[in-house]
Amino acid sequence: MIICEELLLSHGAELQNYNSGEFIFEEGATPRYYYQIKSGTVVINSILDDGKEFIHGIPFEGHCFAETYVFHNSNYAINAIAVTACEILRIEKNKFFKFLMKYPEQIFNIYSYTADRMHYRYLTSAALSFKDPLTKIDLVMKYLKDYFGGKEKHSFLIPYTRQQLASLTGLRIETVIRTVKKMEKLDMVKIDSTKIYY
Repeated sequence: MIICEELLLSHGAELQNYNSGEFIFEEGATPRYYYQIKSGTVVINSILDDGKEFIHGIPFEGHCFAETYVFHNSNYAINAIAVTACEILRIEKNKFFKFLMKYPEQIFNIYSYTADRMHYRYLTSAALSFKDPLTKIDLVMKYLKDYFGGKEKHSFLIPYTRQQLASLTGLRIETVIRTVKKMEKLDMVKIDSTKIYY
């Protein structure tokens, strides 16, 4: 957890339940809450002009999301959608600011989490400039394994579907499927049923 759940609840946070596929907020909406995931997985995305989805991130249990919007007055430029059934803590902006004034050390927790995510964005945005799909996918998988502390070859289960990898890298699903099969032949990944191990 970025911020202790009990601490948030004792300062006015409420627990909201969302079903898979349900919007938590949509692009263009006014930010009114700080959000933190108690359980489940959320996708942060944009829908491009051609109808394709671009995934910015897939936060899960313990993570917060869209927290930077609490600190300025712009409307959301992204969507947040429940991927699975989710329990999400949310606290109104004004209550959240009062909470941060009382516990200023929590700002460092949020900033540290945001900085970590920005580091990931810098690494993956560099990968997006590569034309070679294998290089793009390999960089994303390498970062994920490093982030979660995987060491041994083929020991880390990639937590994304092939469709999600396509949306994260800007590739077509067919390209991701072909590339992952190629990576298996090159012994870069191990495939067990639909699961990919890096």
